[in-house]
Amino acid sequence: MEFRKRKTKRNRQIADYDREEIRKGHLQEGLIFFLTFVGTTMIAFAFRGMVANPDVNITMFYILGIFVVARYTNGYVWGFLFAVLSVLSVNFFFTYPYRNFNLTLEGYPITFAAMFIIYVFTSAMTTDMKEQARILAHQEKELMEAQKEKLRANLLRAVSHDLRTPLTGIIGNSESYLEMEEKLSDEEKREIVENIEGDANWLLNMVENLLSVTRINNETAKVNKSLEPVDEVISSAVVRFKKRFPEAELKVFPPEDLIMVMMDATLIEQVIINILNNANAHAHSVKPIELKVFEDDDKVWFCIKDYGVGIDEKRLDTIFDGAGYSRDEEGEVDGYKGMGIGLSICKTIVIAHGGDIKAKNHGEGSKFFFYLPKETEE
Repeated sequence: MEFRKRKTKRNRQIADYDREEIRKGHLQEGLIFFLTFVGTTMIAFAFRGMVANPDVNITMFYILGIFVVARYTNGYVWGFLFAVLSVLSVNFFFTYPYRNFNLTLEGYPITFAAMFIIYVFTSAMTTDMKEQARILAHQEKELMEAQKEKLRANLLRAVSHDLRTPLTGIIGNSESYLEMEEKLSDEEKREIVENIEGDANWLLNMVENLLSVTRINNETAKVNKSLEPVDEVISSAVVRFKKRFPEAELKVFPPEDLIMVMMDATLIEQVIINILNNANAHAHSVKPIELKVFEDDDKVWFCIKDYGVGIDEKRLDTIFDGAGYSRDEEGEVDGYKGMGIGLSICKTIVIAHGGDIKAKNHGEGSKFFFYLPKETEE
């Protein structure tokens, strides 16, 4: 019984809220109607004082007012009322004898019919345009929700693999060390500890990726951007990467000129680090990895190129979907360093910035490249 009362009260509150919104909508439309009619009439009076024979042109002002009312109100009531008052106003204020109604004037029924027909067609067109705009907005919202759901599913799938694998490695190596400590040589002990360190670093990288995703607005799938110098973002990313992998060989080609881009610098650094980590772990590059930044008319491009084994052509289209794991020559999954979550988050971050990210082979290895649109700071 108590639940039913609460439900009834809630439904009543919702109904009251809906009625209040409808009332506010009617008041707003009424205000638009009133201001348009008064404004049109004042303009007509001002125009009559400047022109000797203004009758026809004054009618055009009221026709324009019909377009305004039809555009910014819903339904047909306000537009119909405006058409009626417009015809009466032209007859009363701007047709001889002034300030008197003369409904027997020649052509008066035609004027009334013409304005009414104009109103009907205008209202029909604007109503159709509003409905199409509503449908497009709804479709865009559904598309955004579908995209967010896809990214979320890809992220969860990648996490389910990348989180389980290093934890299993840490637990397995720890148990081996504890159970066989007295039987292991110093070299074997060091190898086990190095494996644990590698798995721990991989987990740390994944946690940093997951924390990066929390900076993306869950409702709008957008990020808080500010104007940042590209060379500083590159420098910070390279320093963080080299600190983790000091033995990695890397060549950096910064932009020749100062480039300022609207971005979340922390997130773009994470994208660069993820791709560099991926190249360092999977490419087996025989030459230093290259990081290059350049610009065109409306975009700033970031390109990371390796000279290694390349990417299986079948996986190029899905490598950013969170399901991309490297395989060794025997076809075994390199579970420890699965690239799924890192590249999936790269795509999430770049899309949230309004850009795009791709991967392809270049004959001597693979190349990852993404762009950020040039924007002005509001």
